[in-house]
Amino acid sequence: MSISNDTKKQQLRWIPLESNPEILNKMIHNHGVDCKWGFIDIYGFDDDALAVIPRPATAIIFLFPGSPAYDEFRAKDEARLALNKQAISDNVIHFKQTIENACGMIALLHSLSNNRQINGDGLFKRIFDATREMTYDKRGEYLESCSELANLHHESACSGQSYTPDIADPCSNHYISFVEVDGEVYELDGGRPLPVNHGKCNDFIQDTAKIMQSFIERDPEFNEYSAIALAKLKE
Repeated sequence: MSISNDTKKQQLRWIPLESNPEILNKMIHNHGVDCKWGFIDIYGFDDDALAVIPRPATAIIFLFPGSPAYDEFRAKDEARLALNKQAISDNVIHFKQTIENACGMIALLHSLSNNRQINGDGLFKRIFDATREMTYDKRGEYLESCSELANLHHESACSGQSYTPDIADPCSNHYISFVEVDGEVYELDGGRPLPVNHGKCNDFIQDTAKIMQSFIERDPEFNEYSAIALAKLKE
C-alpha cells in the first residue's frame, strides 16, 4: 500500500512482498540473522491459536486492507495523537516509508531493528548501524539510496508462491509491525509520522492480538488479513 507522508517528490516504486514466512526467513537468514529466530504464521487470534506460537516472540507483522474505514480511523487517530503527546522510548527505531509498496520491507526492518535479542551480521545489521542515530526522515532517505536492499526486495518479491504482480499494478493492502520496547507495545508504520504507543505490555502476543482484532472489526467485510510472528524457534 502506498502510504507515505512525502508528497513533494516522485516516489520510487517496488513490487509488493508476499505475506510468506518462508520468504522472510530466507531474507533474514541469508543476511546475518541467527537461524534460531524466524517468522511463523499466526493462524488465528483465539487462545488456542495464540498458544502454539513459540515464546519468546518479539515482533508481529500484520497485513490488512487499506480502505475508507481505515483512512477515516487513521485521520482521527493522527488528530488524537497530535493533541495528546505520547511517551515514546528513545530505544524505538522508526523508519520512514518513501518508496511505494515497500511497506513489507519496512515492517521487516521494524521487526528486526527493535529486537535486541537477535544477534548477527550482514545487510540488516549494516543498515541498522548506519541509521541508528538518524532521524525518521533521514532513515527514509537512506533506504531510498540502499541498492543492496532494493535488490534483495526485488528478488524476494519475485520468489513468492502466488502470482507476482507487475510493478505498475495498484496495491491496496498494507503491512505494519508491532514490537515490544521497554515494556510497552508499539505499532510501527512507515507511513505514519510517529510510532503509536499502545501501552504497557502484559503478554505481547495476547496484547497485540487484541489490537489486530480491532483492525478487523473496523472492516469485517474484508478477508485479506494475515499476521506473522517473529519468534525464537529453537535453542
